[in-house]
Amino acid sequence: MRAQNAPIDSLERLFVLEKSTDRQFDLLRQMVDVSFGADVKQALYHAKRGVALAEKAGDKDWQPQFYEMQGRMHANLLQLDSAKLLLDKATRGYIATGNKKGQATTAFKISWIYKRTRELDKSMACDLDALRLMEEINDPGGIADALGRVAWDLSLQNRPQESLEYAKKAIEICKKNDLPKKLIDSFRFAGDACITMGDNTQALDYYEQALALTRVSSPDLTSIADIINRRGNALKRLGRYEEALKDYRLCLENSEKSNYPGGIYTAIANLGEVNLLMGKYAEALPYQLKTIELQEKNGDLTDLVENYRHASNIYEHLGDYKSALLYQKKALVLRDSTASLQSDAAISNLRTQYETEKKETTIATQEQQITQQSRIQWLGIGLLGLLGLVAFNFYRNGQVRKKANALLAAKNAENELLLKEIHHRVKNNLEVVSSLLALQSAQIDDKGIKDAMLEGQNRVQSIGIVHQKLYQRDKLAAIEMKDYFLNLSESVLDSFGADDRVTIECAMDQLDVDIDTAVPLGLIVNELLTNTLKYAFPEGRKGTVRITLAKMPAGTLHLEVADNGIGKSGVTQGTGFGTQLVSLLTRQLSGTMREEVNNGTTVIFDFNLQKAA
Repeated sequence: MRAQNAPIDSLERLFVLEKSTDRQFDLLRQMVDVSFGADVKQALYHAKRGVALAEKAGDKDWQPQFYEMQGRMHANLLQLDSAKLLLDKATRGYIATGNKKGQATTAFKISWIYKRTRELDKSMACDLDALRLMEEINDPGGIADALGRVAWDLSLQNRPQESLEYAKKAIEICKKNDLPKKLIDSFRFAGDACITMGDNTQALDYYEQALALTRVSSPDLTSIADIINRRGNALKRLGRYEEALKDYRLCLENSEKSNYPGGIYTAIANLGEVNLLMGKYAEALPYQLKTIELQEKNGDLTDLVENYRHASNIYEHLGDYKSALLYQKKALVLRDSTASLQSDAAISNLRTQYETEKKETTIATQEQQITQQSRIQWLGIGLLGLLGLVAFNFYRNGQVRKKANALLAAKNAENELLLKEIHHRVKNNLEVVSSLLALQSAQIDDKGIKDAMLEGQNRVQSIGIVHQKLYQRDKLAAIEMKDYFLNLSESVLDSFGADDRVTIECAMDQLDVDIDTAVPLGLIVNELLTNTLKYAFPEGRKGTVRITLAKMPAGTLHLEVADNGIGKSGVTQGTGFGTQLVSLLTRQLSGTMREEVNNGTTVIFDFNLQKAA
């Protein structure tokens, strides 16, 4: 372990002595790269240091690079929420600086997240966007990478022949331009396509070539783990089970050494499947159940249908028919729910659109822009009205939602999966509304309307985060509020571009709150944060906002949002929509609200949840 840390120690010493900020950025980037192959968590630590330094220095070129690195590490740790948030920040930063390559590499990583959540149409859209960008800047390595990833998308869609064609194009580009590291991935994608079409001997050959190159040019544990796992897949399908077991154990060993969760439970899943194929059902069961537990915990749908079926098969052979039926039902429900998200026609249309766009250049006319702007503005007015209606109906709909939540007490496996799917779709629909608001904001010059659009977008996002948290955790009726407030705070700070000057602290223990309480609380905190960022820290002033939430005796919730700003009286004395919304939501929760102005502003709430129920 000491030998693995030696390069990091050397880089750290150089970093401490270095006076040039730009050189410090490069040293931190090297630390991330060196750490990634040996310890993903250590790589995340160095990426966070880079983010902090870039934000402190206000360096717009390095900021998105470290956001991208940090997002990648969160993705590898299967912390998909945090990864997506950071990668979206990276994308916006790259767009602001005109860095097309950065936009493309970030799109690759976002696509990977969509693959994990089985949103394959979005995954392919990201990879095709990246391919267009790489072609625009004529980057051979980037083009090869994009072609390989589109091959991967097609493989997941069970279209292996098309997948192999894309992978072979990538291999050809890598060989022509002497790109050994990119060639590793291209061989891997080609092997995946061969696995899908059943040509396991050819797949094994591609994986062997990838592994040989990896050991020469990129001998890091995570890369080796990935490829050894794939070689095990080919050996398994060839009936060479003992060899496959050896590969999966080596994959597990390398993944554990490098703190690589994705590799760990992929290896565990495959160890379960091989033991199942060998008829060792008792040995297979703990591997299979551990895999399912990890996937459900992380919201990772990759091969989850197959893993449910394996568990059902194992239980059947062990004579536990009740458990076998339970997992068979889980497999059927998940298969049906995800099938609706993976339209083969949609995927075909994406590819057709890409091929067409390569031959045609579309130029929007001024008249079209004016018409679009007019439509967007009218849409904005309608959406704002819709948001007002949503807020007004929260109280009326509260009792209906409470009755629905009561059903969760007797939930079974099928209902649980269906509810997760509902929350997932609600979150996606809210993302569409948020995107429409963002689109129209970009087309409006009037500052008042633009601010209203931004506030509306933040309100929609605050509700969307609730549903996102619900479908990713086991407790479908409750939200962990500290994690929710942290995500909400990052979203609001980012929308105001205040990440580098305002710090938001969540001074609270972990606390689960039901959805009927979490949504109003989220909207209240969203309004208070918005108000604080608008008025408490004028002219770029730096400051801190502290959010406190605690459950008190007799079923009372105590909420405080305090800032150390200029002490301007805020939301409790206003007359706008935000003030009315906070007042309405406070009454909905049978709460009281007061404001104290002393070295800043503190807004204090006490909610009587028993009375509200």
